[in-house]
Amino acid sequence: MDPLLAARIRGQSGLVTREQALAAGLTEKAIRWRVSSGRWTVVHPRVFLTEPGRSGWDLRAVAALLHVGRPAALHGPSAGHAWTMLNRPDDPIEVVVPLGRSGRARDGITIVRSRHFDERLDPTAWPHRVTAAHTVFDLCAGQTLDRSVAVMAKAQQLRLCTPEQLLRALAARPRQPQRRMLLEALGEVRDGVESAAEYRYVRDVERAHRLPVGRRQAPAPGQRHRDSAYDEVKVVVEVDGRLGHEGWAAQSVDRRRDLDGAVAGWLTERPTWLEVAHAPCGLAADLDAIFRDRGWAGRAEPCHLPACLVIRQRVR
Repeated sequence: MDPLLAARIRGQSGLVTREQALAAGLTEKAIRWRVSSGRWTVVHPRVFLTEPGRSGWDLRAVAALLHVGRPAALHGPSAGHAWTMLNRPDDPIEVVVPLGRSGRARDGITIVRSRHFDERLDPTAWPHRVTAAHTVFDLCAGQTLDRSVAVMAKAQQLRLCTPEQLLRALAARPRQPQRRMLLEALGEVRDGVESAAEYRYVRDVERAHRLPVGRRQAPAPGQRHRDSAYDEVKVVVEVDGRLGHEGWAAQSVDRRRDLDGAVAGWLTERPTWLEVAHAPCGLAADLDAIFRDRGWAGRAEPCHLPACLVIRQRVR
C-alpha cells in the first residue's frame, strides 16, 4: 500500500474512504477485492475499515466525519466527549456542517447545520470538532445553571480553555439561553469556583447574606487547596458536592487537610450539598455565629427570602 495512504489510515483509526483509496492509486477492482475477501469491511457507504474487528467510540466518530465529508466537525455531546468534558460516549454521533451544505445522514449520525461553522471550528483538534469554549456553551443550552457551572468549571480544570476564551465565546453568542446568569457564573468560576455546589455557596450563602468574601482555592499544606478561606477569622469552608469527596481515600485526604489546618488554628466547616442548595439561610446564620465568635466585627444580613433564618436569628 502507498505509504502516504497507510499513514492516513493510521491517523483515521484504521478507516479510509473510497475517494482516498482511489486518489492513492488503488483501483475500483482492488477496493472490491479487499471488501469481498474480508480484508476491509464497510462501515458506511464509501467508508471502509481496514482492520476488521476494531471498534470503539473514536472509530465511530471518525467514521461519521468521513461519511458526512468535509467540511464537518463533531458537535454538542460528541464534541464534549472528544474534549473529555463528558465521561459517557453519546449516541448518535452529532456532526455539524456549514449552513447550506448537504450532509448524508444515516442511523447513528445526527447532522446539525450552523452559519457559525468556520469561526467555531477548532483549527488543530482531531477528530475535527468545535472549539472547547464553544462546546461548553453548546452543552449548557437547555441545562440547569448548576449543570452549566459544572461544565464551565470542568473545562477550566482540564485546561481546555481559559476564562477569557469562555468570555469571548459567550460574547459571540447573543442568543445563548441563560446568558446573563452564565456571565455572572463565569465571573465566579474565573475567581476560583470549581463546582456547581461552590457556586451556589458563593451566590446563595456568602454573597446573599453579606458574609465576608473568602479567598477561593486558597493554597493549603501538601499542594492542596481550600474552597473558601476567611483569613480574618481563620475559618475554611469546604463545600462537599454530590460528586466530590466520595470514597475512603478522598475522605482520608480531607481529614488530613482538616487536621493540618487545625494545628495552625484554622477551623474547617464542611457543609453538604443539601445545606447549600436547600438551606442556605440556615447555613449563613451558622457561619455568621462562627465568624463573630472568632472575631468578625460584621454581621450577616438577611437575603431576599421572606423566611430567611438570619432574620429569625435577629429576632431571638
